[in-house]
Amino acid sequence: MQGFLEAMTATPIQANVARQYLAADAQASWDPELGTITYDDASPPRGSRTVSVRLTGGNALDAVGAWEGPLSRPGSVLRFPMTVEKGEWRITRAPDALIVPEGWFEQRYRQVSLYYFDPSARVLVPEPVFVPRGDQLATALIRGLLRGPSRALSRVVTTFIPPGLESGLSVTVDAGVAEIALAGNPGQLSVETNELILAQLAWTLRQEPGITALRVTVNGEPLRMPGGASEYDVTAPAAYDPTGFQVSTLLYGLQEGLLVSGTPETLAPVDGPFGRQEYGVVDIGVNLDASRVAAVSADGSALLEGPVTGDEPVATLVSGGTDLARPAWDFAGRMWLLDRRVGGAAFSYIRDGRQRELTVPGISGQRVTSFLVSRDGSRLAAVVRRSRQDVVLISRLRYDGRGRVLGATPAERASWSGSGLLRARSLTWLSPTTLAVLHRLVRNQLQVRTISVDGAPVSQEGVAQSLLTGVRALVGSPKTANSLYALTGDSLLDLSTANGVELGLEPPVDVLHYAG
Repeated sequence: MQGFLEAMTATPIQANVARQYLAADAQASWDPELGTITYDDASPPRGSRTVSVRLTGGNALDAVGAWEGPLSRPGSVLRFPMTVEKGEWRITRAPDALIVPEGWFEQRYRQVSLYYFDPSARVLVPEPVFVPRGDQLATALIRGLLRGPSRALSRVVTTFIPPGLESGLSVTVDAGVAEIALAGNPGQLSVETNELILAQLAWTLRQEPGITALRVTVNGEPLRMPGGASEYDVTAPAAYDPTGFQVSTLLYGLQEGLLVSGTPETLAPVDGPFGRQEYGVVDIGVNLDASRVAAVSADGSALLEGPVTGDEPVATLVSGGTDLARPAWDFAGRMWLLDRRVGGAAFSYIRDGRQRELTVPGISGQRVTSFLVSRDGSRLAAVVRRSRQDVVLISRLRYDGRGRVLGATPAERASWSGSGLLRARSLTWLSPTTLAVLHRLVRNQLQVRTISVDGAPVSQEGVAQSLLTGVRALVGSPKTANSLYALTGDSLLDLSTANGVELGLEPPVDVLHYAG
């Protein structure tokens, strides 16, 4: 049994040697590509006719490498029925999964994303997966994408890659061009569908820095490309960017009661009503193209809305609230609201000037301190305060093909890998699939930690890990090119730099955000 487990750590990644430990019938039926199990440690094998092994720190991933989380206590015990075949013990049944130590897995796999479309086919949505590093990366990405989204993502995302297509033995890359050979019966593909297929392929493969363009064949015939081109540039489908297309990269905040915008060094009042007159607001949310701003009144009961620039008058969009949080905007111009009522959190959204209630199972009615909605509109993240700690919960938002909101999935807890109990003081986006949380260690000492939206362990690299004091909030964006800042009021600490460069703010700002 020990030999079977050790054989699955072969390099390059393959299961041919491990398969030899199985009985003849089991060799034909065992499919380790259907999942992955990682573990910190394994007990010595026990038993004879049925050998059992208990895993500690076990986690499961599905067939495409999507994180499924910790194994249950019963699931942590793997049982292998045995038989004697040609005078030697052989395994008659094994889990359909690659079973490997966590350390080995971390060295050989990396987290990337498969890109699907939102149900209205207007924006791409990343779904995190783990795939092998190196030469196998491009092939693993395409095979994962061809499998399509899981049933759990119904009405959250969709794919335009027809079912039944398979890739060749591997995706070859020559001079930056990925050659993707597909086979199967895709049916009649329109030029519009081809463009959406290429967008999914390009955004998925562009995560490999060496790939700059694609060539795709289906049953040996080139896939028709826009303009009759022979290659497709992986940067071509920029309009489907999940972080927003042509989105403002400026900062927006409140300084001496006025709405200001700019870089940390150039913050100045905007040329609009909120930049010329104080409205007694305490927080703001600016839409992605920076044309509209929604502002929370001082008592949290009302939401004012108006232009960022121009002379259009300010209007009261929502009244009668209890404690409104900063609103969030997505790519479709939907505004998402949280009212922290006495009886618990109440969510709603505004589209075309009409407010509609939204029940988020597992989050609505809870003691929510803050929330975020991803720019692609697919995820709602919330910090829920419990008796001894805070938890970060993630729900997926569902839509129909016209972009109308259908509801939200039951929230799942995002894994907290830091030491001690989470005490979240601020939450922001760090990438389309990663959150940054300002965690209070003791008293006034804080630290920034990162959390993956799928709950998988995530590297803390790229964020300054020094202890912070006097920080009020994080200022972040899903665009990785934007800096992550820590706001103290009269200064910003650039946490994207190694030493956290400090930038002075004069006069001090009350709140500061990116668009969204």
